Amino acid sequence: MAEVSVIPAERIEHAILLISGRKVMLDSDLASLYGVEVRVLNQAAKRNLSRFPDDFMFLLSAEEAGSLRSQTVISKSGRGGRRYFPYAFTEQGVAMLSTVLNSERAIEVNIAIMRAFVRLREIMSTHKDLARKLFDLERKLGEHDEKFAIVFEAIRQLMAPPAAPPKRRIGFRQE
Repeated sequence: MAEVSVIPAERIEHAILLISGRKVMLDSDLASLYGVEVRVLNQAAKRNLSRFPDDFMFLLSAEEAGSLRSQTVISKSGRGGRRYFPYAFTEQGVAMLSTVLNSERAIEVNIAIMRAFVRLREIMSTHKDLARKLFDLERKLGEHDEKFAIVFEAIRQLMAPPAAPPKRRIGFRQE
């Protein structure tokens, strides 16, 4: 039987953010995925606070929220944006959400999110292993020949994340 996900994995993976060294998802992204309002999701979590310790769910600080605003992940207040800082849920917090949002969709979405977190961990582990092996190989062979140094540098450039495409300006050109 083929796995059918409610939500594309790419959508979930793009919603996983790194904040304060932790992989998290924002309450607004989770609410969208679960098909509920942000306030409903947060109320469900707050009614069950004993299930959400600080390492499962935390309120973003002003600095963290400001950083997300500058990356256009959350909208600016005063322009139809939020009045409160968002909550961030770690992988364990997301797992706990399915117990307080007791619906069939919550279970299906939660399974898809857990798979995305696992996939992300696998990708990161593979990348770290590859970087370590490259370092070991370079240490062994790099001493013998300068030509290897060029090859290792080329491999490192291939492993580096691609540069962000240049942003297009909006408006009329003034020449």
